[in-house]
Amino acid sequence: MPDARALRNRFVDAPGSIGERLRISRWERFRRLFPAIEDMTVVDLGGTADMWLRAPLRAKHVHLINLEPHPADLPDWISAENADVTDPEVAAALGRHDLVFSNSTIEHVGGHSQRQRFAAAVRLLAPLHWIQTPYRYFPVEPHFVAPGFQFLPLAARARLVRRWPLTHSRPGSPEEGMAAVVGIELLTRTEMRYLFPGDLLLGERVLGVTKSLIAVRTEQGQDAPAASKD
Repeated sequence: MPDARALRNRFVDAPGSIGERLRISRWERFRRLFPAIEDMTVVDLGGTADMWLRAPLRAKHVHLINLEPHPADLPDWISAENADVTDPEVAAALGRHDLVFSNSTIEHVGGHSQRQRFAAAVRLLAPLHWIQTPYRYFPVEPHFVAPGFQFLPLAARARLVRRWPLTHSRPGSPEEGMAAVVGIELLTRTEMRYLFPGDLLLGERVLGVTKSLIAVRTEQGQDAPAASKD
């Protein structure tokens, strides 16, 4: 039997994995929705330079906002800063861009009020956006690759994450276990529609089951009524 790291890579990280195939499909969908991306300035909330450097497309310029450190040697079309975009002063200082992009970040910002501030920043920063998040009711929790993990009581999740073999970085103490799980709150369709009214709400599917949700506002559809499409 392969070790836990190899098994996780097979599902999530490695070339040819389910996760990698989904990422490629997501980029193709993104390009169809934003065909002028090469001429657009993008602010990426929670993203990394590595993701954009591996992407099969390139924006005119990408500005990364993340709490984690960024590499020092970025190409001239990528800039970055460490900041919390849910702080209204931070969002106001960023200026306007053509597009806000965010993958798997809104579920980490810390509670409903913080998600509202995140959504407000999205609307402030650009007229167009792509906001993706894992769907709460997909059977496998994506951060830990654990079936039904998101439905367990918080204390049970904190205990299990210290033993579950497919966790990316296994916590070493009860405090680290709680820290690993308490800040992740997966969203439903209802919550995404509430946070991003008027958007087209897209679904990404695996074996016919919705895995992720994407709130999209495009030039063609930015004033359209809310909709859901898988």
